[in-house]
Amino acid sequence: MNPTDAPLLVLLDPADAEHRATDGGRPVPHAERPERTRAVEAALRRSAFADRLAFAGAPAAERAQLEAVHPGAFLDALERHCARGGGWIDPDTFATTASFEVARRAAGAAVLATRAVLDGRASAAFAACRPPGHHAESDRAMGFCLVNGVAAAAQDAIASGRAERVFVFDFDVHHGNGTQAIFEARADVFYASLHQGACFPGTGAADERGRGAGIGATLNRPLAPGSNDADWLAAFEREVAPALAAFAPDLLLFSAGFDGHAADPLAACELDAHTYFELTRRALEVARPSTGGRVASVLEGGYDLDALGECACAHAEALLG
Repeated sequence: MNPTDAPLLVLLDPADAEHRATDGGRPVPHAERPERTRAVEAALRRSAFADRLAFAGAPAAERAQLEAVHPGAFLDALERHCARGGGWIDPDTFATTASFEVARRAAGAAVLATRAVLDGRASAAFAACRPPGHHAESDRAMGFCLVNGVAAAAQDAIASGRAERVFVFDFDVHHGNGTQAIFEARADVFYASLHQGACFPGTGAADERGRGAGIGATLNRPLAPGSNDADWLAAFEREVAPALAAFAPDLLLFSAGFDGHAADPLAACELDAHTYFELTRRALEVARPSTGGRVASVLEGGYDLDALGECACAHAEALLG
């Protein structure tokens, strides 16, 4: 299938295997591992709707696309760190000699997914790449994240004139502190997050509503540990759906983390694949009057491989609409 004719364009980076946690050059166990994207790809390829998917490689983000959300000095420091052999940036976040380029391709996939949808070259798109990005602040890599792909995609959509108002819906179980910080003073990007409260990174309180011109364009709904499908869907209907309808974006972006699944080792919620199908379907339905169905998704967390594959398939099925 030609990617430009795809109901759903899926972007992958086989070379992300070069981004793996090591100690003295030896691989060590880490939740954020290359097997994650292999599990997503395998599940999508064996899905009942595989014939409606087009797979393509991930291009590296242009320097200007990264500098639109990250200072050049930060990018230079990260690139030098990797060129010197990498190593641990913080107790959670690692880099290898290849990690800067792998992160560039993950961000590039997010940008390409968004452009493909806005230019009418794909009906919807899913950047199923790693490392994740939503914890990366403008000048800080953290929480497994090196650069912020969904932020680069949202900013590129606006800067290129392809969109004027972008709604980012983040349903990763961990709050996307980086994406929020990058846009919290902006009125043209709305950031909405459903996430587990009292959980890494410790941000995302309900009273964080933006600042300056962006007051009211940030929405956080922390949910209790142990919260389930009904709790998350009720929070969406009660808070996210009205905000999405009122904001009337011309582009919907998902920060798609699947680590709220009951099997995930890094959180304590009780979600299943149905939750992610419904969150996606309902958001698309609410946004459709203003977006015309223009939607792209960027993979964030999800660390149990079986659950990740199952949930990514449910999300993709809903994206097919």
